[in-house]
Amino acid sequence: MQNYELKNGRIRETFAAARESDPDRFKEKLTLSWSVWMFGIEHLEDSVKRLKRNGINYIELKGDRQTADSGIPIPEVKQVLGDYGIKVSGVCGMFSPDNDISSPNVYSMQNAIDYIKREVEFLAEVGGEYLIVVPSAVGRPDAIDGNEFIRSASALRKCVPVFAEYGIKAAIEPIRSAEVSLIHSVGDALRFIEAVGEDAIGHINADTYHMLLEESHIGEAMLNAGEKIVNLHIADSNRDAPGTGMIDFDTVIRAAYLIGMNEKGRYVTPEPLGPFPVPYVLAQSPCDVEVMDRLVADTVRYFREREREVLE
Repeated sequence: MQNYELKNGRIRETFAAARESDPDRFKEKLTLSWSVWMFGIEHLEDSVKRLKRNGINYIELKGDRQTADSGIPIPEVKQVLGDYGIKVSGVCGMFSPDNDISSPNVYSMQNAIDYIKREVEFLAEVGGEYLIVVPSAVGRPDAIDGNEFIRSASALRKCVPVFAEYGIKAAIEPIRSAEVSLIHSVGDALRFIEAVGEDAIGHINADTYHMLLEESHIGEAMLNAGEKIVNLHIADSNRDAPGTGMIDFDTVIRAAYLIGMNEKGRYVTPEPLGPFPVPYVLAQSPCDVEVMDRLVADTVRYFREREREVLE
């Protein structure tokens, strides 16, 4: 067998042994959410209807509170979610050069700090669990200088009081080096969390697409992160729906169960964005309803099929 197959085999054996010794640990299925910012400028109610049709009861909202007056009004968000019985898993933070916690520009850094605080307060209002934090601007793969890591950790440290006050998890996301200048792997995220050095900053948002490109093995990276992973974005090797590329989702699912991703408050969240170098373009684009309807249905069907295969 090839080396990656040997690693897959070890995870499969560990999974089988764990199921045999403690079957109750595997009774609860993985909780699916969906990252809806990829639906663009579609009305929130239409996005929620799509999720409900496909048996998804949790939503990862777009971090759209870049200013005090931006974003969908909280009463409207609550009304739509309540009408359809949808709960909030978390918020996908959107970090551009205008709100970059690693920036030497004090205005950009302060924008990012203020943005994080607004999103955490919003999450507390709508009952979410985590905020995805990207330690540098998405779409800027080249480092500004050699001090980005230090500035980013220092700026995030200033947000600790608001995370601690509201009990919201800061989920650091490793992103491929073609998109960001900092934090590309699980190991990078763990070092960043250690550098921040605060209990309130202690979780990771992993992503199978980014892990495929930046890790030596997706399953091993998940096991190394362990309980720190609060949310797992999933997309295949082509950044499309699971099952359309070459990622071994059986191994991903086994690793997810081994680290307890089926526990309450932890989520598997599809985010098949397509091959955009700056995927935020989707956030401001009209929604292709036919494409997104098919994408959600195909993703849920395939993922649940693979989960059943792994468990049965």
